[in-house]
Amino acid sequence: MPGEFETTQRIAIIGGGPGGYEAALAGAQLGAEVTLIERAGVGGSAVITDVVPSKTLIATADAASAIKEASDLGVQFYTRGGDGKASRPEVAINLSAINKRLLALARQQSEDMRQSLADAGVRIISGHGRLEGRDAVIVSTGPGGTDFDRVEADTFVVTVGASPRELPNAMPDGERILTWTQLYDMPSLPEHLIVVGSGVTGAEFASAYMNLGAKVTLVSSRDQVLPGEDADAAAVLENVFKRGGMTLLSKARAESVTREGDGVVVALADGRRIEGSHCLMAVGSIPNTAGIGLEQAGVQLTDSGHIRVNRVARTSVPNIYAAGDCTTFVPLASVASMQGRTAVFHALGDVVIPVERRRIAANIFTAPEIATVGWSEADIVAGRIEGVVHKLPLSANPRAKMMGIKDGFVKIMARKGSGTVIGGVIVGPKASELIYPIAVAVDRRLSVDQLSRAFAVYPSLTGSITDAARAMHIVDRDHEQY
Repeated sequence: MPGEFETTQRIAIIGGGPGGYEAALAGAQLGAEVTLIERAGVGGSAVITDVVPSKTLIATADAASAIKEASDLGVQFYTRGGDGKASRPEVAINLSAINKRLLALARQQSEDMRQSLADAGVRIISGHGRLEGRDAVIVSTGPGGTDFDRVEADTFVVTVGASPRELPNAMPDGERILTWTQLYDMPSLPEHLIVVGSGVTGAEFASAYMNLGAKVTLVSSRDQVLPGEDADAAAVLENVFKRGGMTLLSKARAESVTREGDGVVVALADGRRIEGSHCLMAVGSIPNTAGIGLEQAGVQLTDSGHIRVNRVARTSVPNIYAAGDCTTFVPLASVASMQGRTAVFHALGDVVIPVERRRIAANIFTAPEIATVGWSEADIVAGRIEGVVHKLPLSANPRAKMMGIKDGFVKIMARKGSGTVIGGVIVGPKASELIYPIAVAVDRRLSVDQLSRAFAVYPSLTGSITDAARAMHIVDRDHEQY
């Protein structure tokens, strides 16, 4: 609480993304003197060019998809022409209006966050921050960064985020060859969008633009989309993509992307040429750690430029912490926020619960969504942990039938013998919301019996979670009840 410390602690935060924002609020709450340095705007790329706009686009695509599929539920749309005959209207996508709305939402979210920090008493400096040893930050401000400010502090939190990776043979031009930060300048729906990269970012945008009505080709260098994710979940998503008309090219490595006339050509390593109107390069990201004085301050970095941190977000330098995508930890906005709070709590001597990877819930915002938490089925198969797995198709759920949901499942992993819930996967609409009960079970080490005894509304999609947990109340070969 304010006044708890004998002397006012000074905290300087470089980067105003989710990690920096939460670190600033936590510091102000504990009575520290907090300065936040941000060059793009409070919220960072997560709010301005990444999470907020992309998820807004995806929500719009979900709405368009729901309209198209409404006829399956008996809801039909018709207009009448001058002759009085009914005709079915087309769903029109105004991408310019969509982009205008999502960018406005991003700006508003950024302004709301800025106001929250101002109300908390945080000093905000617009500019580029660079560590000067372990005692200060030099901030370049003013037009062209010609003016400088020096901020001294006791504790530093670096939350500078990451930027899209650019390949020399596929350099983005902001018009036809794009990174995910440049998509929102397109005036109309792309005639044929080629997405290079089938990780989370590539899969999310491929799903969104397909549901908005664009022709989409997804180029994957691996044998499935979402490599490293749950194999059953990836299989469901691939089936949905193919059913929606998307072209999937697996084990296809892009050698180059070039502009030709009013379109692009993606050259594959096997000699094939894929022609399209636009290309999204979704081939990973690089941390924004270059040139900000980390090495000179003694902060250890990986070969990729990520900042090495421990479970309380501390770097190799005791008074320097780091959070978010620029670190070696999980690159999620929610994790960055937790790291930011944890860093400040630890620095100021407050109670700290170190972040544990296995308790982090994550979501991929495709349609259907894919949410995960804890140990995976692959971990169990590989023998990294002893466990049992139960999967329940979402189509068996009565509420899912009412809603016309055909794709998805609930999968629960439990420790063999004790039945303690150690992981889960949900594939379906709003999986990001449905994973929470399983995340609580993993965090609190609940058994499948304890999870199943909590009442789920009938009918509801959450009923699939209690049904799956209840099905795991069995007697194994050694007559041990879960």
